[in-house]
Amino acid sequence: MIRKLANGKYRLYSRKKNPQTGKRRNLGTFNSRAAAVQHEREIQFFKRKH
Repeated sequence: MIRKLANGKYRLYSRKKNPQTGKRRNLGTFNSRAAAVQHEREIQFFKRKH
């Protein structure tokens, strides 16, 4: 899940909420939406491949 921040950057959040906090886990902040999408794809690749 990618959200645009007030400062113009994009943050990648986990799809599921963290049961302890009730919020989504921050998976990184990126300067462009394309970079955030690319990193999300890398994460999904790693989760399935290994």
